Amino acid sequence: MVQPPTTAPSDPVPTPGLDGRTMLDPAAVTRLRQQRRADAPQPWLHGEIARRMADRLSLVRQAPTEVLDWWPERAEGTDALVAACPQARRWQVEAGDPNASIRPAPTPDKAWWRQLLDKVASSDTPAAPPVDLLWANMMLHWADPLPALLAQWHRAIRVDGYLMFSSFGPDTLRELRPIYRAAGWGEPASPCIDMHDLGDELVRAGFADPVMDMETLKLSWAGAPALLAELRSLGRNTHPQRHAGLRTPRWNQRLQETLAEQLAGPDGRLTLTFEIVYGHAFRAVTRAKVSAQTSITLDAMREMTRRRNPPEGA
Repeated sequence: MVQPPTTAPSDPVPTPGLDGRTMLDPAAVTRLRQQRRADAPQPWLHGEIARRMADRLSLVRQAPTEVLDWWPERAEGTDALVAACPQARRWQVEAGDPNASIRPAPTPDKAWWRQLLDKVASSDTPAAPPVDLLWANMMLHWADPLPALLAQWHRAIRVDGYLMFSSFGPDTLRELRPIYRAAGWGEPASPCIDMHDLGDELVRAGFADPVMDMETLKLSWAGAPALLAELRSLGRNTHPQRHAGLRTPRWNQRLQETLAEQLAGPDGRLTLTFEIVYGHAFRAVTRAKVSAQTSITLDAMREMTRRRNPPEGA
C-alpha cells in the first residue's frame, strides 16, 4: 500500500564518507550480492521503481542502441527496461561478479538451455562497446566505495551517453532508528547517501549536468511478520555498527511486539518510510587537469581530439 508523502521531520543521519573509505560491512555486502543472484522473486518495490525510471526515459530525445544493465533485477525490473528500449542491444553486469564483467544480456524469449550455452561459451563473448545508456535500478546504495563504482560507469558509457539510476536515500526506514537506539539493538539499516552528495560525486567522476530527484513512499503492512518478510526481500543490513551475532527467537518476538506497538497507525497497519533517489547525468568529454606537469591516457587524448575535430556532416 502506497500512501501520500508526509512532511514529518526525520532523525538526522550523518552522510557516509565518500573519500574511498569503506562505509559498509564487506562480508555483508558479499552475502547480499550472492543473495541477489539467487532464483528468488524480485521485491515488489524494486519493480515499481524500475517502471518509474522507465517512464523518465521518455525525456531522452535519442533512443539508446546499446544499453548496459548494472546488477539486473529479475522479472519486472528487466521487463521495464526492455519495454522502454525494445530495439537496443542489452549488456549486463551481474551482482555476484567481483570483476564486473560486461556480458550480453540473455534474450527474454530464449530457451533456458540456450541461455546456459551462452554463459558456457564465454570465450566467444564479444567485447561490449561504450554504451548509450547505463541503467542501475536500486543498487547504488550497496556500492562501496562509491567513487570506484562511478569510475567504472564512466568508462563504460560513450561520450554524450547517459546514466540513469535509483537508490534508497538516507530517510529510508527512519522510523526504525529511534526504536533500535532506545533498545540498544545497534543500527537497523544500511547507511545511504544524500542525493546532493551523490550529485557532487557524479561531477567529480566526470559526469555532466546531473539531475537529482527524490520521492518519499509510505508502505504499510497488516502486521510485523509481513513487514519483516518484505524488508528481508529488499536486501540485508550492511551497516558496520549493526548488532553482531545471531538473534534469538525471544528477541525476534520482542521485535515484532515493539514494531506492532510503535509503528501502528489509526487503522492498525504498520507503516515505514522509504526515500527513493533518482539520478540522471551525461558522460562528458574527458578534460585534462592543468598543472605544472600533466599526464593523460592515450584513450583520453584520442577522445578529446575526436571531439575537437568532428567528422564532416556531424
